[in-house]
Amino acid sequence: MSTSAPGSADAFGDPTSDVPGGPTSSVPGGPTSSVPGDPTSSVPGDPTSSVPGDPTSSVPGGPTSGASSGVSGGPSSDASGRQSAAMAPEMPSHSAGGSGTRPTNAPTPAIAAAPAGPNRHQAAPAPVRVAGGRWQDDLRAVKVVWRRELIRFGRNRLRIITSLVQPVLFLFVLGTGLSSLVSRGVPGASHASFETFMFPGVVAMTVLFTAIFSSVSIVWDREFGFLREMLVAPVRRGALVVGKCAGGATVATAQAVIMLALAGLVHVPYSPVLLLTLVGEMLLAAITITALGTALASRMAQVESFQVVMQFVVLPLFFLSGALFPLRALPTWLAALTKIDPLAYIVDPMRRAVFDHVQTSPAVHRLFGATMTWNGWPVPVGVELGLTAVIAGLLLVLAIVAFSRTD
Repeated sequence: MSTSAPGSADAFGDPTSDVPGGPTSSVPGGPTSSVPGDPTSSVPGDPTSSVPGDPTSSVPGGPTSGASSGVSGGPSSDASGRQSAAMAPEMPSHSAGGSGTRPTNAPTPAIAAAPAGPNRHQAAPAPVRVAGGRWQDDLRAVKVVWRRELIRFGRNRLRIITSLVQPVLFLFVLGTGLSSLVSRGVPGASHASFETFMFPGVVAMTVLFTAIFSSVSIVWDREFGFLREMLVAPVRRGALVVGKCAGGATVATAQAVIMLALAGLVHVPYSPVLLLTLVGEMLLAAITITALGTALASRMAQVESFQVVMQFVVLPLFFLSGALFPLRALPTWLAALTKIDPLAYIVDPMRRAVFDHVQTSPAVHRLFGATMTWNGWPVPVGVELGLTAVIAGLLLVLAIVAFSRTD
């Protein structure tokens, strides 16, 4: 900056004068002097010096080095230097000689990341286990499907109530109406005798219809897309079938247990042994029917096909089981059909258990307590239950095979 005559803007004593003693003078002793010893001097040893070794030096090797020189490795970066400069009081611009401060428009070099040392510890990724292929996964799938069936049954209270209407009508309306015809001419027979005879058959009917409805719900799951979500699960499809059959059997057994509360109205005693026996036989029947319904529903594409199942499967199973009539003195063709009905081998043990706990006349016991026979040989209860268990296992395998082929 050129010096003007005294009294002008650059004269001695003017704030921007270069004359010694001015505030922005570059002459030794000025506040902003660049001569050694001045506060803002850029000579080595000054507080704001940019020479190597100074406390605020920006030359490599200084405590704040690496900012203006672009050399990395200094103890601190240019960001801290700019922060210190921002905190310092703003100084007026220099005239001649300039100070050693870094220009404000100097480019800021990138800060190099510190290289990873050999002893640096890095967190190992968490192990990921792929589900599927283990029996624990299949068991969990069985539990989930089983619980889903129970939740659906518990939330649909209307279904619980309406499913009891048909058994009650059969037991008290049809049973009372037919008792006068069936019991006629039998010593010691009464209306209660035929209703007692029908009670095991009505309980079996409750198991039959509830188990079929539970298994046919697979068709609903297919139409609403839930079945597809089940099929893509990383578990065996056999586990889904087992869970479905377990859930349907549990629901059907629970529905039939409600019917046991009406046992006293038809002169069936509330014996703990009898009730436990009936519950076990109902559970076996429920597993068998649910496995059969699951095998059929796995090949059904529409809910409307359920009417075919009702007409050709469910109703024949019910009427040929001897639930509504004794198995004694039947025509040959009808007796042959009852022997191939799986439900008949459940109704007969249930009826035997009931009549073993009911006091009746010998004539009534011979008529209503007639058992299943093979060529005149009375089939033992153990054989009937064992045969039913074998049929249930075969139907379960058939259901798994049919369900595995579902598209």
